[in-house]
Amino acid sequence: VLPEAQHIAVAAGATHPMHKCVSTGVASKVDIQRYQIDIAEGARCEAFFLLTGGGYKRLDIDVTLAEGAHFELGAVGIGRGEEVTEIVTRLRHVAPGATSNQVMRGVAMDRATITMIGRIDVAKDAQKTDAALGAKGLLLDRTATINAKPELEIYADDVKCAHGCAIGQLDEMALFYAQQRGLPMAEARNLLMQAFVAEAYGAIGDAKWQKHMIGYAESALRGTF
Repeated sequence: VLPEAQHIAVAAGATHPMHKCVSTGVASKVDIQRYQIDIAEGARCEAFFLLTGGGYKRLDIDVTLAEGAHFELGAVGIGRGEEVTEIVTRLRHVAPGATSNQVMRGVAMDRATITMIGRIDVAKDAQKTDAALGAKGLLLDRTATINAKPELEIYADDVKCAHGCAIGQLDEMALFYAQQRGLPMAEARNLLMQAFVAEAYGAIGDAKWQKHMIGYAESALRGTF
């Protein structure tokens, strides 16, 4: 049974930042974070998450955007062992001129499973909507699994909506180039992984929090978080 969602109402013209790390810490533990976010006219919600460690983790976000509102998401899942991580979003553009941008990144190793599902609904009256969703996964072991599923349902005709997903392995050419510059293989791999997950936190306006989130993700990649 899913827990009740935490409701967040962002007042007109306001900006609401969210920075959160989700880790069960115990292989048998479940941690489900659910949010219902209503963003009023001209307001912004900027949400950045890191999901790593422990057993089953799920981030579930349902967002409704009023006229001229904006929602920014950067979510990273890092899984190892038998961990299961799910990132699920639904954005409801119900009024004109609202914008949204979602960046999801997953790194799976060992036998971990990461699922990223993002849905964007654009109502008939939500003209001039500009929405983007990008989900990318990095598989470090053949036994790991990453699922990515972007969904669009559009009823307005004057909109810009983009979505894409890609799942692959570390770039062999980039690894070779780094090693040619004197970096050991392990360090080169870490550098590429850090750059990959840092993409999700590029829109954090607060430099201190951006450094914190990238640092937490780098620790998770090393298994020391």
